[in-house]
Amino acid sequence: QVQLVESGGRLVQAGDSLRLSCAASGRGFSTATMGWFRQAPGKEREFVAGISWFGAQTYYKDSVKGRFTISRDNAKNTLVLQMNSLKPEDTAVYYCAASRAAVVPTTGPGYGFWGQGTQVTISS
Repeated sequence: QVQLVESGGRLVQAGDSLRLSCAASGRGFSTATMGWFRQAPGKEREFVAGISWFGAQTYYKDSVKGRFTISRDNAKNTLVLQMNSLKPEDTAVYYCAASRAAVVPTTGPGYGFWGQGTQVTISS
């Protein structure tokens, strides 16, 4: 079992940066592929970024490429999403998720463990 707790979400202005963190506890973080998802009001949850066990492979939603960076510190059981040049359309609840898959899933059903989410709001 992996327990996940996100933090770092808040209200910022367009163009600002935010750093989201996900603290993992329980067994197996270092062998879990990890991902960030988001869900805006009235919209379906969508994949934002994913990272392999040791961080060698990363994947991003097209609209965040070049602006967001996913990283992990297995020694500290921490997953991070650095978000730069934020836009109002990035407003959503952001979720951290963990998977036992060997290849990073890019859809929600591929993940078995989820955090409670953290609200990110970007004002124009």
